[in-house]
Amino acid sequence: MTETKSSARRVAVIGTGAIGGAVARRLLAEGHHVVVWNRTASRSADLVNAGARPAGSIGEAASSAELILLTLTDYAAVRQCLAQLDGDLSGRTIVVMCTGTADEARQAARQVAALGAHYLDAGVQASPEMIGTEAATILYSGSRPAFERHHAILGLLSEPRFVGETPEAAAIWDLALFGVWYDAQLGLLRALDTVREADIDVAEFARTAATQLGHVVTAVPATVSELREADYPAGPANLAEHLTVVRHLIGLRAGRRLGDGGLPPVAARIEELIADGRGDEGLTAAIG
Repeated sequence: MTETKSSARRVAVIGTGAIGGAVARRLLAEGHHVVVWNRTASRSADLVNAGARPAGSIGEAASSAELILLTLTDYAAVRQCLAQLDGDLSGRTIVVMCTGTADEARQAARQVAALGAHYLDAGVQASPEMIGTEAATILYSGSRPAFERHHAILGLLSEPRFVGETPEAAAIWDLALFGVWYDAQLGLLRALDTVREADIDVAEFARTAATQLGHVVTAVPATVSELREADYPAGPANLAEHLTVVRHLIGLRAGRRLGDGGLPPVAARIEELIADGRGDEGLTAAIG
């Protein structure tokens, strides 16, 4: 629903690439006053034509709004932008919307605190076209009061999810989610590469691989319960049985272009647990 003029807010969007452009357009569509700044000013031309106000400098953009969104490519760009802000930004909230490490999020939070502003880190689990739809997921951490104050505007971009009061919580959550995808996708690619080289029909194999991936998804609640309760039932196999398969996989994947998936440390961890008399436990014990 479009905001009325009385409820319209002024928001600064710094960085008008794919995500920043989508964010700015969404806010404009909902009747908010959007100020934009981009290092290459011409890249904001379409947004200006759509009603955004261009700022002459990053300082002008930041000082003109209560909510400042840094939609940049990485934390190196974030640090550079924050270093250009030397005024008092007390009462304002700066939201950093990019993927990076916990240390980078903490450093950005310190820079923001030095400016007198509130800090929110945002992990964007969405493509530009998903911004403003139910498919978008954006994770926030840092100042809970700032998150609650700006919840309505953040809610225009996605269903906002606050994941912790430490600056780095969203960055860790964001990267861990990407890790789930990469581990699963690269595991599939390793398997396809292996069976293709063995002249096995990859399409037929893929059907059984999809079933195997489904088992992992279905078991998520049980795995979380095991971890929380520190109880690791064997399930389909105990650690001793898992070790045999893991060793076989290490041999199968030796020398392959995508590596072995980090299995040698897994085997070493399982061996350690077995030596401690825990061989009858299940695989979740490896992180227990």
